[in-house]
Amino acid sequence: RMAAAPPSYCFVAFPPCSKEGLVVFGKNSARPRDEVQEVVYFAAAAHDPGSKVECTYIEIEQVPRTHAVVLSRPSWLWGAEMGANEHGVCVANEAVVTREPAAESEALLGMDLVRLGLERGATAKEALDVIVALLEEHGQGGNYYEDGNSCHTFQSAFLIVDRKEAWILETSGKYWAAEKITEGVKCICNQLSLTTKIDAEHPELRNYVRSQGWWNGDTDFNFSEVFSPDDDHVTCCSGRESLEKRGGDISAQTMIDVLRDKESGVCVDSESFLTTASVVSVLPQDPSSPGVHYFTGTPDPSRSIFKPFIFVDDVKLVPKVQSPSFGDHDPAKKIPRFQEKPDRRHELYKAHERVRSVLESDQDKGQKLMRIMLELEKQGLEAMEDILTRAEILDAAEVVDLFYDCVDTELKFFK
Repeated sequence: RMAAAPPSYCFVAFPPCSKEGLVVFGKNSARPRDEVQEVVYFAAAAHDPGSKVECTYIEIEQVPRTHAVVLSRPSWLWGAEMGANEHGVCVANEAVVTREPAAESEALLGMDLVRLGLERGATAKEALDVIVALLEEHGQGGNYYEDGNSCHTFQSAFLIVDRKEAWILETSGKYWAAEKITEGVKCICNQLSLTTKIDAEHPELRNYVRSQGWWNGDTDFNFSEVFSPDDDHVTCCSGRESLEKRGGDISAQTMIDVLRDKESGVCVDSESFLTTASVVSVLPQDPSSPGVHYFTGTPDPSRSIFKPFIFVDDVKLVPKVQSPSFGDHDPAKKIPRFQEKPDRRHELYKAHERVRSVLESDQDKGQKLMRIMLELEKQGLEAMEDILTRAEILDAAEVVDLFYDCVDTELKFFK
């Protein structure tokens, strides 16, 4: 039996289901319970011809120019679980199990492809094209976890979103299929979800599955039926139901509420997995309005604060949500890998750990703390609402310290 993929959930809502004129994106990242996620920003950059970029396990050709990105990532690896770029593209991935075992040999991780798509794609479709071209060239494979004892490998699915459309991209090895979405609500989780509506695919996909004897060509080609492991074809409807239950007018707040929902299973808190970080992005369909990206940077969204980030030039870096760097001495970079696990907790993570223990041990104090945390969050949401509904163009100086200040306020409150 192949190892179960961690049950992350990704969502997108378009009008008419979302609040007027907004595309709303969200993801809960379910990962091993003790893994730390950091929130990191990389400015747009120009690169010399012939330069290389070192991903988690392999080095690949760099492109002449990379876009500015903000990422939420397990702090031992190069890529990201989810993130956004300066052009209003958001990408999140899911680990999935297909009938083909994922490669243990080191190649690109699904999480590397999230970052590469964001750094190189100015639209959702461009990011998709980047990801599938890199899959074709380098393949996917390698350990998904910081674990020296065993290799956990998965195939990848992606939700790729911009202000106009979203693409669901599902892969098995270098083969892939994708569906385009421009309205309504979509949820993907750790199982294949594409069926017969396929808007783009690997040119050899159908020949390949025929040659494997998985499809005879006489029936409609159904991607998840062909590629899912025998007993595994179910839909991830609990997430979708949780979002649809909330009716129309899905906003940042609605998405946050869905990500906090433990009863539906969207907010994972199990023996092996925890939602170690979450993100919600709001992309106005009007390109003159800025996108707002809310990150927790801490585990369990039901006990975390979603803090806003907006792309502007010279945005202030936030070391307090960045894990310590171990450079070339990092056990994730040395072969054999992961022989030890360094302490990767950042300052916000440590402060949040103390708060979580209060929430677990002292009900009255815990409820009081939660009330103040939600009040802080609400102030951020209302301030962003104000920015999004204004007629005049945003003054960059107003938001250059935005994420920094929110993290700072949260830390002061925790202390």
